[in-house]
This record gives sequence, C-alpha cells and structure tokens, in this order.
Amino acid sequence: MYDLINAIKVAKKEKKASIVLKNGNIINVFSGEIIKGDVAIYDTHIVGIGEKYEGEEEYDVSGYFISPGLIDSHIHIESTMVTIPEFARVVVPLGTTSVVIDPHEIANVLGLDGIRYMLKSSKYNPLNVFVMLPSCVPATDMETSGAELRAFDLLPFLNEDWVIGLAEVMNFPGVINLETEVLDKIRLMANKVIDGHAPGLTGYGLNAYISAGIYSDHECTTKEEAMEKLRKGMYIMIREGTVAKNLKDLISIVNEKTGRRCLFATDDRHPDDLLKEGHINYLIKKSVEYGIDPIIAIQMATINPAEYFRLYKIHRIGAIAPGYAADIVVFNNLKEFKPVLVFKNGTLVAKEGEYIYKPPIPPREIKVRSTINIKWLTVDDFKIKAKSNKIRVIGIISNQLVTKHLIEEAKIENGEVVSDTERDLIKCAVIERHFGSEDVGLGFVKGFEIKKGAIASSVAHDSHNIIVIGTNDEDMEKAVIHLRKIHGGFCVVENGKVLADLPLPIAGLMSNKPMKEVYENLLKVNEAAYSLGISIKDPFLMLSFLSLPVIPELKLTDKGLIDVNKFKFVDLFV
Repeated sequence: MYDLINAIKVAKKEKKASIVLKNGNIINVFSGEIIKGDVAIYDTHIVGIGEKYEGEEEYDVSGYFISPGLIDSHIHIESTMVTIPEFARVVVPLGTTSVVIDPHEIANVLGLDGIRYMLKSSKYNPLNVFVMLPSCVPATDMETSGAELRAFDLLPFLNEDWVIGLAEVMNFPGVINLETEVLDKIRLMANKVIDGHAPGLTGYGLNAYISAGIYSDHECTTKEEAMEKLRKGMYIMIREGTVAKNLKDLISIVNEKTGRRCLFATDDRHPDDLLKEGHINYLIKKSVEYGIDPIIAIQMATINPAEYFRLYKIHRIGAIAPGYAADIVVFNNLKEFKPVLVFKNGTLVAKEGEYIYKPPIPPREIKVRSTINIKWLTVDDFKIKAKSNKIRVIGIISNQLVTKHLIEEAKIENGEVVSDTERDLIKCAVIERHFGSEDVGLGFVKGFEIKKGAIASSVAHDSHNIIVIGTNDEDMEKAVIHLRKIHGGFCVVENGKVLADLPLPIAGLMSNKPMKEVYENLLKVNEAAYSLGISIKDPFLMLSFLSLPVIPELKLTDKGLIDVNKFKFVDLFV
C-alpha cells in the first residue's frame, strides 16, 4: 500500500526502499542524458534517483541501462490473434508495459460488447491497456458490419478510467465535408485525445482536419507527408507492423528538433513478427541501426506517447523520475535492447525474457457470444450465370494492400462463369456472417495462383464477414461451412477434405490458445495453402484485405464489387 509519508522518508533515505536498482545507467528522457546511479522504488512508484540508496530488495545492474517501460502508441490487439492476457505474456518480457489500443476490429463484430470484452480482459495483467474508442464502426455503408456505433453509443464509456480518447478518425472526408455523425463523435471527445488516420491528406484539407482537434497520424508513408503534418502540429506515429512497414522510409524525419513529436506504433503485428523480432524494443533497435540517437529512440517509446496521451498526469508513466510509476525496463545495451529485468508498478514481472508475473486472483474466462451467423449455404450460392464474356477482376499487387481493377475474358462452362486456373482467374465470395442474411458478394481475383481447392477466413477487414477463394464451388462451400463449425478462423480445403484450420472462436478474430501454439497452427494452414499451388506470401493476410472498401482500386464485400476510386458499386460483368 502506497503511503505518502513513508514514500517521502524513502526519498530522503530515512527509510529503506522496497526495491533499489543499484549502479545502473539511468536514461533521463527529460534531459537526454545517461546518468549513473541508483533508482529507489517504494511500493508502486519511483521515489528517488541518486546514490547509496538501500532497499529490502536490491539488484545490482552495473553496466546495464535503466529505461522507462515501453509504450505502443497504436495497436489493434485483435491482429495478434490472441487474448490480451496472452498478448501481455509475450510483450511484457520484451519491455512493453503500456499499450494504447483501438478495438476497432472486435467492435465491428460485437459492437459495444466487443469494447467491454477488451476492457474486462485488460484487468489483472502487468500491462496498462489504454483504450481509444473506435470512431468508424462500420467503416463504410458498402458492407454489412456486426454493429453501428454512433456518438451516443460511446457516451457510457467516457467515465471509464482506461478510456482516454477517440481512435483513428478514418473518415477524414467526413470531417472535411462536415458530416454530422463524424463531428458529433469529435465533439463528444473534445476533452480527450483524438487520433488521426489521414493517408495522403495535404494542404487546406489537412488544415481543416487538424482544426477539428485531431493531432496525430500513423498513416504517413513518405518523408514529405510526415513533415507537412509535423509542421502543422501533429504528432507522427512511425508505424512498423506486419502489413504496413514505414520505419525505414520515415525515420529520417527524426532528429534533435523533431524527435519529441514522434512516437512508435505497430498498428497490426502478427504472432510471427512478435515471436521472431519483438515489439517496441525491435522498433527502437531498428531505429538505432538506421542512425537515430538511442536516447531519442527511447523517448519515442516512453515520454513522447505519455505526454501526447496525457498519461504522465494521472498514470505517471513515461520516465525514470521521482513520483513516476515504477514501470521500468533494464536493458543489456543500447544496440540490442534486450530486456534483462522488467518491473510493472514496482513488481518484477519478467526476467531474462521469461514472464514470471503471478496475478492477484486466478484468471477467469471472459465469454462472448458466437459470431458466425451465416445463411443456410448451398453450392448454388457460389454459381455465377454468365451475362457477358468480360468480367472485372481484383488484381493482387505483391506486398501491397491496393489492388488493380482488371478487365479479363471470362471462362464460361454450361452458361456459368467459373475459375480459370490456367490464367489465374479465381472465384471469390464474401458471405455476410453477422445476421444470417442472404448477402453473398461474388467476384474474381488474380494473383494467388491457386491450382486446386479453396481457402477461407473470418478475418476480413473491416467488417469481418467470411471471405473465400477457390477453384470450385464445392470446396468453397465446404470451407465456409467448416468455419461455422469452428466458430471462425482460417481453413484450407481440397476435394471436400479439410487439410488444415486455425480456430479463432473469439469474434472470429482471436484464439484462446497461447501465441506460440497459434503461430505453429498458422504455419500449418499457410503450408496447406501453399500445397494448393498458392505462391503469394501470407495468403490469409492478403485474403483479409480483399474486402476492405476504402483501399483502391477494386474490392469485394458481401454487397458486391466496389470501384473504390469512384466509391460506388459496379457490376461483375462489363
């Protein structure tokens, strides 16, 4: 129990500290210095920096570096495919003690219940989970989402201690064009932090967007774009996720003058990257490799997000200084940034990469309803009667989310358009899975090079309906029905047989298994997909973005094909 009088006595060395880290190289994020000395902890907070402190427990950290706990400024934990407790088990030993999440994905499936699930799951973990309320559920009206959240729906969450603002305002045209629903959410959050999401926005439009009170952006892809937003007062979140990797292109904007306006974010980071590379510690390491001063890189992961999100005021995180929470990482050096010790609120929670935290109460399972609610499917639902011999096709571009809008000659058999494996024109379907409606969108895709069978996923941004591609209707039907049986996830089918699957029963997005097991299962479904002839890297990842109707050029939702450049539905046949 934190006692103010005892805390002051410990600070003055009149009383032993709870814990002392002795003889370490203390990273001062305020002055940019590295100072050798002791860090005295009383209960949950740092109370002293200096020499010759004595503690009930003492750790000699001579030669090591003492840093504030690391902060991820923007992440969708759903993209890790595991629950928050399991995510904490993986990232806390990597030095992460706080994350700022946008539960946008699960909210598009479960609405308010999805947000509540994330809040409840965050309890009793050695990880601060700060929540930014989703601003765009649904992302568009051109797909069926599991929920629709208006400003008044978000109102009950405003008094939640861990809700700190409004997440990425993706509908920047709505801000600029004064759409009432968008502006209502911004007004509601006027006293909190509002994150931005405005790829390519410039000039007077950017001025208008920022004037609405939106002061950060994580969608910059070029130095020029980032510098314009920086000059106009925005904080720049430099993103290095699994899908979008912008660190190398943007790190040159960081220097002694601009560094304090830059933050790190992972946005979407999958199990393989977390397990193989790391989390925010990896971004710091790569930044230093690119030539950034290690102190500036650490500021980007600690005090900068703490100040931007105003976390230093109430939660007192982001620095090694008296009065700040004892969220501390002890690194081996300023090149590898390998955590040796991790403390959360003054408790040792990880040592030498091992998670050693013991929760105060036994963890309990937080349940959510089943979310795979599809119509009664038959093979006929996948059949496409030929109306002409020319069709629109989604063209995959390697390692990009944007697609091409192709016009190709259809393969027609018995009056129906079918997959053409020789020319890599493969049938694609999106099945509405939230309300069991009749909505099934049909189209074709080029770029997977699948030669047989089908693959399907219930992860399909942003509304997360079921998406499936296949060389024949029977395997496509089998794949979708199997996803219903396992309550969502990924699966691979050939000749009516399920070759591999990855169950994601929590909203069709997350597993309740350990991350390592999820990763190993993911490898198996990818290998099964490759056995069908698929050559594209991370096929389920690419599949999940074919239905995102805000990324050009041609996309498919449960409502049909969308020409994203014109933002309107188009017919499959030309």
